[in-house]
Amino acid sequence: MSPQRQLAAIVAERHARHLAVVATHCLLEEANLTPKPGLVDRRGSGAHKDLTLDLLERSAHSLAPTFYALALQCWQRPADIALRQLIGRLGREGEAQMMQTTSGVNTHRGAIWALGLLIAASAMRGGEGSVQQVVNGAAALAMLPDDTAPKLFSNGQRASSRYRLPGAREEAQQGFPHVVNLALPQLRRSRQQGASENEARLDTLMVMMTSLSDTCVLSRAGMAGLEAMQQGARAVLAAGGVSQPAGQRALARLDAEMLALNASPGGAADLLSAALFLDRICPA
Repeated sequence: MSPQRQLAAIVAERHARHLAVVATHCLLEEANLTPKPGLVDRRGSGAHKDLTLDLLERSAHSLAPTFYALALQCWQRPADIALRQLIGRLGREGEAQMMQTTSGVNTHRGAIWALGLLIAASAMRGGEGSVQQVVNGAAALAMLPDDTAPKLFSNGQRASSRYRLPGAREEAQQGFPHVVNLALPQLRRSRQQGASENEARLDTLMVMMTSLSDTCVLSRAGMAGLEAMQQGARAVLAAGGVSQPAGQRALARLDAEMLALNASPGGAADLLSAALFLDRICPA
């Protein structure tokens, strides 16, 4: 191998490791963010009976090799069907590793999809590019067919079909509009207004919950649960966000309602991880 190719391989590996570390940390940061309505956090298991914070953390660490493989295999490659199928295979292998780690509990399937596409899209651009360029690349990949994927419907896909609402697949194919148009602006605006990082991230979760058709909520609580989530999140932001006492009270009411409905906005949590990832690799 020529010195130039050796150097290129070293650069690719270094960037791949960086993307994998950032993605893993974003999953850990989302899991530890507290208090999240209906979700696992440092207080407990939320609306879940089979999830704990420890399990989420172990799941996140188990995905680091998958994120690294995605970044390395997609490094400076064009979006085509062969690459889409490779990404699909690596994602399914990562999911299998996750399931082995969690004894069959689905902890991060949605996050593998969202973060996997964003990691791949960033790597395709050589670890560079703006937020818009990265999400455009992710959308291009999500639009390509993966004929090797098993013809099985997840709970989220079934809910999306039943209620005729967009789900995780459509969010990716549209270039992650909830992340680009809502989450990142809110995250950066809350920081500028003096909110703590924890408060800014909670506001970011809330702003996505105001309009996201979260299929995790739909699967567990139907349209009533989705409307309660959206209205409750709007109330938090209308009260000034979680940095304000009124916003904290509204968040506590939303948490109680999600628990009463056995609803957990896991789709919004996955997109929060995606927003934190883009915020880290594509700073404003």
